[in-house]
Amino acid sequence: MDRETAYSIVQKYITSNHLINHMLAVEAAMRFYALKLQQDVETWGMTGLLHDFDWEKYPTPEQHATAGAPILREQGVPEEIIQAILSHADYSGVPRNTPLAKALFACDELTGLVTAVALVRPSRSLYDLTSSSVKKKWKDRAFAAGANREEIAAAAADFGVDLWQHTDNVIIALRSIAPQLGLEGNLRPNGLPAAF
Repeated sequence: MDRETAYSIVQKYITSNHLINHMLAVEAAMRFYALKLQQDVETWGMTGLLHDFDWEKYPTPEQHATAGAPILREQGVPEEIIQAILSHADYSGVPRNTPLAKALFACDELTGLVTAVALVRPSRSLYDLTSSSVKKKWKDRAFAAGANREEIAAAAADFGVDLWQHTDNVIIALRSIAPQLGLEGNLRPNGLPAAF
């Protein structure tokens, strides 16, 4: 299984650009942590990329992840990846007992919150975003109400990383694909306005 094959699975099952961007964001965060923790970058990246591939077809707690697992097996996805994907859904009953599974759970919800914060900034960019901006929005429960703050904090703790360091790490990871996510805004990678 390679990244191109994994991405073809995503394209086959997902039509929403928003959801594809979420999966790309989680992939970037997972690749960041694989490098940081000296893990297999391709395995970790594909886990992030594929984790919600079945969401449009199976969006209910009874189905999401569990109904998708057989499809992934048919496609030749390694069991290590499938188990991590199953474990990111609390209701699957699959424990998060590997660094891969813990990383996926820690990165999933947080990437959505980070993206939401970037979108409401004047720059609409990841390049000037910091964890302090996310922290300010964290307290506003009406903002990105779907992002479960308690789950995000617990996932970071279980992964063994400080929440705000984790947030900075995810921001750094997402900057690497900011153009793909449409989150360059009016800045260039070094933080200068595009007019410079």
